[in-house]
Amino acid sequence: MTPTAHTPLQHLRVLDLATLFAGPLAATMLGDFGAEVIKVEHPDRPDPSRGHGPAKDGIGLWWKLLGRNKRAITLDLSAPGGRDTLLALAATADVVIENFRPGTLEKWGLGWAELSRANPRLVLTRVTGFGQFGPYAHRPGFGTLAEAMSGFAALTGEPGGPPTLPPFGLADSIAALATSYAVLTALAARAVTGRGQVVDMAIIEPILTVLGPQPLWYDQLGYVQPRTGNRSRNNAPRNTYRTADGAWVAVSTSAQSIAERVLRLVGRPELIDEPWFATGTGRAEHADELDEAVGGWIARRTRAEALAAFEKAEAAIAPVYDIRDVLDDPQYRALDTVTEVPDPELGTIRMQNVLFRLSETPGAIRWAGRPHGADTDEVLTELGLTAADIAGLRAQGAL
Repeated sequence: MTPTAHTPLQHLRVLDLATLFAGPLAATMLGDFGAEVIKVEHPDRPDPSRGHGPAKDGIGLWWKLLGRNKRAITLDLSAPGGRDTLLALAATADVVIENFRPGTLEKWGLGWAELSRANPRLVLTRVTGFGQFGPYAHRPGFGTLAEAMSGFAALTGEPGGPPTLPPFGLADSIAALATSYAVLTALAARAVTGRGQVVDMAIIEPILTVLGPQPLWYDQLGYVQPRTGNRSRNNAPRNTYRTADGAWVAVSTSAQSIAERVLRLVGRPELIDEPWFATGTGRAEHADELDEAVGGWIARRTRAEALAAFEKAEAAIAPVYDIRDVLDDPQYRALDTVTEVPDPELGTIRMQNVLFRLSETPGAIRWAGRPHGADTDEVLTELGLTAADIAGLRAQGAL
């Protein structure tokens, strides 16, 4: 995407003090739509995402994604000079995002009392595993724990098998989406009240929200949803099926009309007349029979043949992709979902594009993640510090 002169959040300044992964990803999302994001890292302990996962030529690739559209500075917040500099930066900012354990900023003299005194319009966004209060507030918290405690892992996996955790930062990513929404909500409130406020985001909560009516089902019916593998308790056929050429496809029949089309396609129209076929729950109770019908039909056809037949029948099917397939898919290409970004360290690189498309004020990836501390002198000079001031802070170990 070509960067545009106007993006909807270009009037916002965000200080990203957070690490791994919900807080920084929320800041990335704000930066994608024009916010000026200043990433603050410790001088000797960079954001751990710089070292997570594969690297090329010693450069962490995850950071290129997570650090995009951010100016990178170093600052030791526990040092007096670092504290004072952060307060000066906060006075110019709209949002601070942090994920230290509760009480850490207060210990450094950077709690809400000090930050709001420096800038009454500031939105302080606190992203932690368990929130700012309660019996677990001071425990270390990670997305994995949220995936376990929310009930997600208990629902995931094959019947009779162990609970299954995702192989990526699911809870953190969901929390990042919720955090960016929370920040914009707080800023909308500020437009009315003129005052900032504290956002308290617990990573254990947003993932529970996306699990749907689990609490309601248990509260009203005592029902605890079991692990069902790729099947659903709400409809069938719904599963992954292997094709004749060894590929996999996924079929969904959430709508009654789709379920009927699938059964006609696979040559079992008589099942549509069964009384139990009329509801998703009824079909789910006969998943073995439906899976045999659909799976057997698909197993006799290549992936291309199955996809073409389902498309002609206007039934819902999708190939099971790995990342190679994603990058080669014409729909993703048409949407520019994975886009090319020029990078001075690695050349042209590909990464996920901005999260959604706006017709009038589109976001843009202006640059990929910058080297550790690359923008420190420039940002502090803009703040009004002289070269001597910056050298003094560096000599103190604050930068």
